[in-house]
Amino acid sequence: MQKHQYQLGMIGNCNFSALVDKQANIKWLCWPRFDSSFIFGSLLDEEKGGKFSITSAAPSQTSQNYVRNTNVLVTRFENSDGIFEVTDFAPRFLLNERYHRPLMLFRKVRRVSGSPRIIVNCEPVGRYGEVVPEPQTGSHHIRYAGLDATVRLTTNASLTAVLQKKAFTLSKDLYFVLSWGIPLEGALVSTFEDFLTRTIHYWQTWVERCTLPKMFQHEVIRSALALKLHQFEDTGAIIASCSTSLPEISGKGRNWDYRFCWLRDTYYTLYALSSLGHFDEMESYAHFIENLNLEHLGRLQPVYAIDGSPEMPESELKLSGYLNNQPVRVGNAASEQIQHDAYGQILLALFSLHTDARLVDRRRLSEKSLFSLISSIENKMNEPDNGVWEFRGRQSIHTYSVLFHWAGSAACQKIARLMGNSELERRATKTREDAHELLEKCYSVKRKAYTQGLNSEELDASLLQMITLGFFHGQDKEKAIAHLRAIQKELEISPGFLLRYKHTDDFGTQESAFLVCSFWLIEALTVLGFADEAYDLFQKILKAQNDLGLMSEDFETETQSQWGNFPQTYSHVGLINCAFALDRAFDRPSFL
Repeated sequence: MQKHQYQLGMIGNCNFSALVDKQANIKWLCWPRFDSSFIFGSLLDEEKGGKFSITSAAPSQTSQNYVRNTNVLVTRFENSDGIFEVTDFAPRFLLNERYHRPLMLFRKVRRVSGSPRIIVNCEPVGRYGEVVPEPQTGSHHIRYAGLDATVRLTTNASLTAVLQKKAFTLSKDLYFVLSWGIPLEGALVSTFEDFLTRTIHYWQTWVERCTLPKMFQHEVIRSALALKLHQFEDTGAIIASCSTSLPEISGKGRNWDYRFCWLRDTYYTLYALSSLGHFDEMESYAHFIENLNLEHLGRLQPVYAIDGSPEMPESELKLSGYLNNQPVRVGNAASEQIQHDAYGQILLALFSLHTDARLVDRRRLSEKSLFSLISSIENKMNEPDNGVWEFRGRQSIHTYSVLFHWAGSAACQKIARLMGNSELERRATKTREDAHELLEKCYSVKRKAYTQGLNSEELDASLLQMITLGFFHGQDKEKAIAHLRAIQKELEISPGFLLRYKHTDDFGTQESAFLVCSFWLIEALTVLGFADEAYDLFQKILKAQNDLGLMSEDFETETQSQWGNFPQTYSHVGLINCAFALDRAFDRPSFL
């Protein structure tokens, strides 16, 4: 097998996102929301997925880069006829005291030298390729009729050339604005250039305000910018990935829709953004959580739609799939699963909002919501669930869930103490003690490690977090080291790259490394004082990035290939947290 890498860049504005390949083709764009049908989805089906490409008429060498410290992407074409660049971005900047983030895709073609000939092709589709709209021309635009809203392409290029997909010589800068619903208002060129300047300024200012580690700054900046694009600002929800059905490994059917808000993923994302010094995202997420109406929920789902809806029925589409990998799924049946770790993770995710002295008058969880979360931990403590890896055919008392009962209760203890709520503190203290007692029942003397669940001897990479969450604090350090080494020995398939677990699941056995597990290992090594080893492994994991510094969910070590949904918040969060951990380790003595 050959090396496989997603040759894609991501753009967006916290309202939508798009993936652009090295031929300046919009391979993926869902409108009007992250979880809507694609209007461009050739990533999953070349025939039914539509197309919006701006490419060279002659074979060319191409390259991509971001405008420094932004989410503005530039694709460069070079051949014997000349050189040109395509700049892609989604506008985002402050306007009238609010962030302007319209449902508009902006594309500019700039001639650099020579007389390059280009071909422009814009063919949006609807309802996952089932609807092919009829293009209708105006004086300077093409309107695509028959979609769920008006889609309009405004441009100074020849409309005839676009409709006929006809090659023409690039003699001036060309501008394209594709809009959903409300068309572009104002002059095309001056508005475009103004929006581009403002968007670049917004992103560079956002990066300037980041707290960064001393090492791996470029990698952290790119990961931070990628994470920011995964928040749906309208509700505060944070999606796991903008894509669906990119396979965890080719030919195994592990193809899932990740365009939703997993409460677990959000904890990790907000922790990273908090380390970076960005708290607006945390406040927005608190608003999202409050709107789930916690005090009246019988059970939290592990995942919600980005508007907070519990409904996301899973179905399969008649699409060829990425590299012919089927099925292509939309929706996710994980919403129907029982997963109990979310209660503690919400408490951890929003811990800083309640305890950080810098944060004044920020939206926080209400006392009713805090009591509701602790009540849920009390009630679910001994109840089996599907676990962090969302097993579809088995339930047990998973150690990972109990770990977050323990950690979430500890966070709630401190919040309650600061609030002066003795009853909440008493109950949180009790649930923490109960969780600790249950965790000890999950320890295997034979394996010298905490195992995947009660009465199990299977090891699980997610339990490396027992070290980073401080479970071993005040205990024998050798016990923590033995726990780590047992997991590493069992699940490491190449230095630094780990399987999630080894046992057979609903789809067979694991073959690709799950990247966030690598970062959990590196962070745990750092905490335990093995900073040099952690640093060396971190350097190895960086080869899992694509040329733009973006990471997928999975990595096949034998072929050095990216797999799984892309970009993946989990992976970028892991990179950020490890970079900060390593920075602390080399700046001052590590401790357990």
